Amino acid sequence: MELGHFLAALALAGAPLLEDKLTNDSVVALSAAGLGDEAIIAKIKSSEVAFDLSTEQMIALKQRGVSGPVVAAMLTATGAGQPAPVTLSMDSPDPMRPHPAGLYMLVDDPSGGKMTRIDATVSNQAKTGGMFGYALTGGIASMSVKASIQNETARVASQTATPHFYFFFDESNGVGTGAWTAGTAATIVSPNEMTLIKLSRKKGRREARVGSVNIGGAKTGVMDKDRLGFNYEMVRPGVFKVTPTAPLAAGEYGFIYSINGGGGGGALTARIFDFSVR
Repeated sequence: MELGHFLAALALAGAPLLEDKLTNDSVVALSAAGLGDEAIIAKIKSSEVAFDLSTEQMIALKQRGVSGPVVAAMLTATGAGQPAPVTLSMDSPDPMRPHPAGLYMLVDDPSGGKMTRIDATVSNQAKTGGMFGYALTGGIASMSVKASIQNETARVASQTATPHFYFFFDESNGVGTGAWTAGTAATIVSPNEMTLIKLSRKKGRREARVGSVNIGGAKTGVMDKDRLGFNYEMVRPGVFKVTPTAPLAAGEYGFIYSINGGGGGGALTARIFDFSVR
């Protein structure tokens, strides 16, 4: 197109030849000049903009010959229609507020309560118990397999026998973190996929029974009689409130998932969200 025609199109649109920012009228003028969507979109991306993109103005732009892809580029340039960045809180007691994915305990404090995140402790060591009885009976008596984690007490503690927990899965804020990826690489999405268990305190460590071996074979996983009950309810998509069904005595506890290996005292890996009740 000749330069004269281009200048005329700009004049008819009422847009100045030199302008600090692109406006609706600037884009209309560029469209009327026949520059094509690709060139106009490139101009939008490389310029400062001052667009009015109310519903009425978007309809007016279309009526004045601006294409849909160009209007979309205008929206992108102004941030219109884009979701606001998610602001995450690490300690807000409000479960409706986004938190990084993970497991939290609601802890009382003078300000009215706060969430305290419980990080998973990984055990890659298996210990055995009851070996004497196992050997003495020729394998009729069971030998237990235990997952061991460091330290005699957990970092996070509850001062009440009925602590409240909140599980924030990736769905809760749309930000994937891998916090809930199990050893099989499958991602869990519900507290129902976890087990609450009491841990035994030993010198310098804590243990959880996660398997047994006898003449009949080996079992891996938390034994039914070692499981502690809990109730859970969905607060909103991706967020669950969890409460033990009965008061917990003072001691060491943990939510366990992703138990791999074990049987016969071999290599074992378990992920345990450990906490104390005092």
